Amino acid sequence: MLGVLILVSLPSLVALVPPPVPCRHCCDHLEPEEGSAAQPPAGGFSHVPEVRTYINMTILKGDKGERGDRGTPGKAGQEGPPGSSGPTGSKGTKGQAGLPGDPCKVHYSAFSVGRRKSLHSLESYQALVFDTVFVNLDDHFNMFNGKFLCHVPGIYFFNVNIHTWNFKETYLHIMHNDTEQAIVYAQPSDRSIMQSQSVMLQLELKDEVWVRLYKRERENAVYSDDVDVYITFNGYLIKGSVEGN
Repeated sequence: MLGVLILVSLPSLVALVPPPVPCRHCCDHLEPEEGSAAQPPAGGFSHVPEVRTYINMTILKGDKGERGDRGTPGKAGQEGPPGSSGPTGSKGTKGQAGLPGDPCKVHYSAFSVGRRKSLHSLESYQALVFDTVFVNLDDHFNMFNGKFLCHVPGIYFFNVNIHTWNFKETYLHIMHNDTEQAIVYAQPSDRSIMQSQSVMLQLELKDEVWVRLYKRERENAVYSDDVDVYITFNGYLIKGSVEGN
């Protein structure tokens, strides 16, 4: 009997390993001579299979563990390009009508003032201040500083009249805020005369209009007395910019 293969019934954790191949010398004959009989080794077995254990890790997998704590959020990424415009929304409902206006409401602004005192030039410019009121609707003309303050934006007409002084120059400007708009001028003469200047101006709210006497580098003066009014300044609204306010 050449050999007996022993099968051992083991659990699934044990695997059967084939017997090792016996070593041969290079000088051994590959085939035994005819008539010779192979002798089994002592004990009656030729080879005993080697048994090795193999552990299948898949059957040893444990239960799923608990979820860990959430990590800190990462840095924000770069801002992406703007998306395309969405579709146009539906048209809204019509609003409620406002209260009816007053078609008869009209804005007015007018003044007419005079001066009864003469005035000579100084080292600096002077605003021509007036001491006599003819018309001053809603006190739009300031009698203390000699300036008209616009309360109703629109187009205005202004006029100034002065009396010159003998042998002295007359040099004044109609001012719109700090800008000269029109000049009132007369050369020195041995006779005094009346001079007049008019202008229309587009005014905005809080604009000022006034008359300025030039400074002393040009020796100049305007004449008046306590009896008659020789100097007048007038202005009134022609058309408001916003009607009905």
